[in-house]
Amino acid sequence: MPSRRSSVARSKPVRPPQPAALAAAIERWFPTRARTLPWRVLVGTDPPRRDPYHALVAETMLQQTQVSRVVEKFVRFIELFPSVRALAEASEQDVLSAWTGLGYYRRARNLHAAARQIVSEFGGQVPQDVGDLRRLKGVGPYTAGAIASIAFARPEPIVDGNVARVLLRIHGRDAAADDPAVRPWLWEQAAGLAHAAGQPGVLNEGLMELGATVCLPAPATPRCELCPVREHCRARLDGRQMSIPRAKVRAVRTRVVCVSARVTRSDGATLIEQRPDRGMWASMWQAPTDEHVLAHQHPEPDLDAPRRTLARSLGLEADRLLPDGRFDFLATHRHMTFVVFRARARAKDRPARGEFVPIDRIRSLALSTPQRRVLLGEDEGGLI
Repeated sequence: MPSRRSSVARSKPVRPPQPAALAAAIERWFPTRARTLPWRVLVGTDPPRRDPYHALVAETMLQQTQVSRVVEKFVRFIELFPSVRALAEASEQDVLSAWTGLGYYRRARNLHAAARQIVSEFGGQVPQDVGDLRRLKGVGPYTAGAIASIAFARPEPIVDGNVARVLLRIHGRDAAADDPAVRPWLWEQAAGLAHAAGQPGVLNEGLMELGATVCLPAPATPRCELCPVREHCRARLDGRQMSIPRAKVRAVRTRVVCVSARVTRSDGATLIEQRPDRGMWASMWQAPTDEHVLAHQHPEPDLDAPRRTLARSLGLEADRLLPDGRFDFLATHRHMTFVVFRARARAKDRPARGEFVPIDRIRSLALSTPQRRVLLGEDEGGLI
């Protein structure tokens, strides 16, 4: 039987949220609550707006990555590539190296390709039109809408996970944020808000900020008392903030055992190889590594055979590869266990894989996060 409190809440007459009222409330709220982030610096236009190149870089970095992690990387990336032209003229390896730690390296390649498109097709200026923005490599509807509205004050909508959660709760719609059936409705609602806004960029940043800092996802408790649109929110009035949106169905990660060999010479040079130009961590560098995909719930295999196979591929005796630690790394679709062996190269050794490279040069190469740990020990606590 429903509680007296929920019955009273449900009995309140509530007008459907009006786009103009919602947009105005969020536009008033955002300037007073916005976090200070390096890509939010205004440039001297009239009126002042975000730098479009900075917006492109930031929005690309922020895809599936926490804000705190992007803050660490954004400033250094802009220092290395201060303009679209500087990024376009850089080598892919330099861009990947600067991206190290952010993951999803395809985004770095797409950003690099987009910069080259901007130089070749748009005279080095980030385009203002959403259609032109969508032509850029890796730029989808969300990123195009964010740049057009935030940098150029265009009334374009955005929908990401945070915005979807805010809209579903405001309207009390019981659905998962990633449900394909609800996506057209979300974009329609976001478009209505963008067109009703006096400052579309402020409105869109406010929606994102609201979802990131106030309208928190379960199991965190939303901070409804701080919400500028709480009086319009159907989920709050119905007491359903924690159940809207519905939980996403989590995909099962593939188990992968990665057997790596850290082979060093007396002068400190270390054996490394370049990964294939397609697939995960494409074209990046690593210690010689063999990957073994396990069946779901399959127990970890005996490591003696993989060690011998790796040693044979290097042209080394298996007993020279000595255990040197292991650690787990969680990617979006993979649970990866890295098993690391070490070996000291002899003067006569001519490994059949890879090349010996000075350690100082390795530090500047494009390495994935787990390979930085394998080769350089760069991780809290080191190898485990």
